[in-house]
Amino acid sequence: MSRERTRSKPAGLPIIHPFAAGIDIGSRFHVAAVSPDLCDEPVQTFQAFTSDLQRMADWLVATGTKTVVMESTGVYWVAAYEVLEARGLEVILANAREARAVPGRKSDVNDAQWLQRLHACGLLRASFRPGRAIAELRAYLRAREKHTDYAAAHIQHMQKALTFMNIQLHHVIASITGVTGMNIIRAIVAGERDPDKLAAMRDVRCKESLETIRGALVGNYQPEHLFALKQALALYDFYQRCIDECDAEIEHAVAALNIDRPMPEAPLPKAKHRSKMPNDPGFDVRQALYQLTGTDLTQIHGIGPFLALRLVGECGTDLSRWPTAKHFTSWLTLSPGCKISGGKVLSAHTRKTSNRVTVTLRLAAVTVGKSHTALGAFYRRLAARIGNAKAVTATARKIAVLFYNAMRFGMDYRDPGADYYEQQYRDRVIKQLHRRAAQFGFTLQHLDPIATGGVS
Repeated sequence: MSRERTRSKPAGLPIIHPFAAGIDIGSRFHVAAVSPDLCDEPVQTFQAFTSDLQRMADWLVATGTKTVVMESTGVYWVAAYEVLEARGLEVILANAREARAVPGRKSDVNDAQWLQRLHACGLLRASFRPGRAIAELRAYLRAREKHTDYAAAHIQHMQKALTFMNIQLHHVIASITGVTGMNIIRAIVAGERDPDKLAAMRDVRCKESLETIRGALVGNYQPEHLFALKQALALYDFYQRCIDECDAEIEHAVAALNIDRPMPEAPLPKAKHRSKMPNDPGFDVRQALYQLTGTDLTQIHGIGPFLALRLVGECGTDLSRWPTAKHFTSWLTLSPGCKISGGKVLSAHTRKTSNRVTVTLRLAAVTVGKSHTALGAFYRRLAARIGNAKAVTATARKIAVLFYNAMRFGMDYRDPGADYYEQQYRDRVIKQLHRRAAQFGFTLQHLDPIATGGVS
């Protein structure tokens, strides 16, 4: 008798989440898939209406589903996410880059089943989404940012209308949206044409003289250009009112977050800059954030009060979601990439991203690069060696690390100054020179700078 050879079946991936479901999000309908062991019909389609979303949540709960995964498809996932989260389900928002299906036939059903399979095996990571209170604050901040962009576009329209009328107001004042500029523009729209009366509206803080401003206000007032100026001013004022409404909601949202938070015993440190930026909110942002975070984030160079508020609105107050600062900077795509094959580094470029925090930190890095600080000296030295683009990324990463340490561990930042950084760099270079000289059997000697005319 011949013995039959027993063939062992290849073991599949272990199931980590047996009660997992996957949802393929669409604009008109969603396809939900659960494990075949939980239901006779493991794949079902639901419309995108609210009643259908609630029916989908009831079906998932009835099948015993504990956790649900979906891709971040546009903004269509938000409503489904909130409905499922309200039902007590653990909702995982996966990055589409990590959930790509294998090559072959593609359909909504296959995508839902593939997501369910990957999540059941524990192969998908959840994207960051803050809590409900921070999400509300973030929505107000993003709406305010859009209104600011729209208002800036209408400032350009006012400037264009003035240029058509040959009113060279922008050449004699710092900004047409300042006190002097807005007084003159409102008077022109109201019907005033006398350059003497218009120049008399000059604010006392304006540096230019009355004669110079009067010469710039002699223009060619054509009706079509006046009409364009009138509409641009009306739209600018409208968006300014929208920004004020957003500021009120932002203040209420921050106050709601501070209800159960006591004020730190140490007084709020002195502000680095007394001047207030034109686009800053109307309330005391530093005081509110100091109570919310327990530390003064504005002591970090490059981070002002409104920027600190935007960072908190995007990242939240609990940064323990990222175990280390390296995880945080990797999430921001500010750390070097890792693309290695065959022991050879193929690429170390940072990934492209649309993360709002990253964009904000890059702008802060450009600003701090012009300052006489340790971060500014770091930026300038890197820019001279490897270029401005990489210097911006490296400086933005340093600011992100400082922000993480301040939020996570309450670090009290004190800038050592540009001179301290330059001295550290000098000591590091001298140490390297001593080591290189010792490798070739030489010894470096320090000469007296005074005796050698300043050369050591």
